[in-house]
Amino acid sequence: MIKVGKKIVKYRITILIIGILLLIPSVLGYLKTRVNYDILYYLPGNIDTMKGQDILIDEFQKGAFAMEIVDGMTTKEAADVKQKIEQVDGVADVIWYDSIADLSMPISELPDNLKDVFYKDDATLMAIFFDDTTSADSTMDAIKEIRSVTNEQCYLSGMSAVVTDIKNLSEKEMPIYVLIAVVLSCIVLSIFTDCWVLPIFFMLSIGMAIVYNMGSNYFLGQISYITKALSAVLQLGVTMDYSIFLWHSYQENKQRFDGDKERAMAHAISNTFTSVIGSSITTVAGFIALCFMSFTLGRDLGVVMAKGVVFGVISCVTILPSLLLVFDKAIEKTTHRSIIPPMEKPAKWITKHFKVFVVVFLVVLVPALIGYTKTDVYYNLDSTLPKYLASIKANDKLADTFDMNATDMVLVKSDMSAKDAKAMLKEIKKVKGVKFALGLDDLLGSSIPRDIIPSELTETLKQGNWQLMLVQSEYKVASDEVNEQCTTINDIVKKYDDTGMLIGEAPCTKDLITITDKDFKVVSAVSIVAIFIIIAFVFKSISLPVILVSVIEFAIFINLGIPYYTHTTLPFIASIVIGTIQLGATVDYAILMTTRYWKERSKGCEKKEAIRIALGSSISSVIVSALGFFAATFGVGLYSDIDMISSLCTLMSRGALISMFVVIFILPSMLMVFDKVIYKTTKKMKV
Repeated sequence: MIKVGKKIVKYRITILIIGILLLIPSVLGYLKTRVNYDILYYLPGNIDTMKGQDILIDEFQKGAFAMEIVDGMTTKEAADVKQKIEQVDGVADVIWYDSIADLSMPISELPDNLKDVFYKDDATLMAIFFDDTTSADSTMDAIKEIRSVTNEQCYLSGMSAVVTDIKNLSEKEMPIYVLIAVVLSCIVLSIFTDCWVLPIFFMLSIGMAIVYNMGSNYFLGQISYITKALSAVLQLGVTMDYSIFLWHSYQENKQRFDGDKERAMAHAISNTFTSVIGSSITTVAGFIALCFMSFTLGRDLGVVMAKGVVFGVISCVTILPSLLLVFDKAIEKTTHRSIIPPMEKPAKWITKHFKVFVVVFLVVLVPALIGYTKTDVYYNLDSTLPKYLASIKANDKLADTFDMNATDMVLVKSDMSAKDAKAMLKEIKKVKGVKFALGLDDLLGSSIPRDIIPSELTETLKQGNWQLMLVQSEYKVASDEVNEQCTTINDIVKKYDDTGMLIGEAPCTKDLITITDKDFKVVSAVSIVAIFIIIAFVFKSISLPVILVSVIEFAIFINLGIPYYTHTTLPFIASIVIGTIQLGATVDYAILMTTRYWKERSKGCEKKEAIRIALGSSISSVIVSALGFFAATFGVGLYSDIDMISSLCTLMSRGALISMFVVIFILPSMLMVFDKVIYKTTKKMKV
């Protein structure tokens, strides 16, 4: 790598020019990459709820579904609203009172079960079908248009409305995420490194790598909004170590080569590449583990972040050295003494009192495990969104006025007999918590004459091989009650038609709960095994991977256990991805310290002295790395109004600090206790 390092140093201006030019296609790729704001989209396609979505599109030319609440309007005014909605591009059908009977028919003549569906107090309800899926651009555009053509007396509820609001909110917040992360990271690095302007060049190098990564997402087709929101911040946090390592190596080599900067940088590039490859592999392994999720949001985030780490490494050994050499004079003029004092005394004290920290480990482990296994998670995606959003107001209005929450659809074969269809609907209506169940045969069997049922309504509810029925529940999505209700309704449907299915937000979310519970176990196992193998290969040891992974897993238990004691409910995705991210990103702290311990012991140093030296030489680097990761994520966690983003960033920032303390205080104690085992199970270690 020395030859490569010399080439990079020689052609530093060319590298910077090429790097800047590559930003152009990267920015274009970033702008043209579609963002998906529907979390349920990432459910596997082989389950009934997702198959049903495809049937809606293929057979009915319908996708998303929403409920419009019109409050305090006359029948004529409400009819005008319906007409305006029908004319919006992207709207397939609108079902209301006049879909069943002519407006000249008094509402009082409608059967009670239908009257209760469409009217309550001074409000009326309309069911809206869209041409495309929940998160399709055309659907979200239609949501915006519907809101613009209706007035403040109209409330549009449903998943598509929520997704549209999430899009608007995240697009407003995302630039602020990056700004907060960059500013806080610069402040931390300016204080804890030895140069005031150095962080600017770190940010430029990492920023270019982030743009390359985000631009290359174009080839993935689309990414989730969570991936888009987190990837820049997360890439900044996990790849900052590489820049710090290059800088330290450059400083050491300048002393070694009597101030010969070009030669020092060439060797720094070589040293950094060799060291960072080992470090980055564990981080990449953590992200790749997410690709084993059935819930493909994990794959989405995992692939993007794994790419981000690779781009980060490449940028660190090409663009950053070029920047440091080109702006060397500005850097030298703004150097200062590091605020972190020498760590030999703290290292000696920690090593001397290792038994105390072993006791701390054992005492904290039990409550940490209890909290880790009992922390509550939520799956209702709109439950923690800001109350000021239009969709949340509408959902609350639907619940308060009509006592309705989840809206689902039943798909059964179109050739099901009218007798069976009516019997099935009758059973569904009797299920606890069902507000209404409405199908074509239910309407035809009522007191309404068959000849006044408009053909448009028939076409809306029956197409090709399938017919559609609406089911409205008074239970909230993701609640135990609605999950039990979905199971009961699904059993009823299967009794009459074994190909029938219940689809909608509630059954999708029920599937989400089942699938992600399994994913949590799979991802945890894959990440642990992968990182165990990598560490075993690096150190040629069986015991060291067990110790290092166990120490970081202890930090993860604490991090994910704290919400149980603070009575905080986490988004479901946090419990799956945080452990993997924290393990992959912060095990590097443990590897750094253990590498020095391994070298000192291999040279014949006594165990206590080897651990003291390893600890003393590593504390500063671990602190700066952890604080950098903390700074990149903490501010976003405080700022974001999207709880899924806020919670993930808060957990990552806290996890970085917990891992820092665990590596500094607990890992040396474990090395002291298991030194003999390590010696016997580690190749090439000698006393």
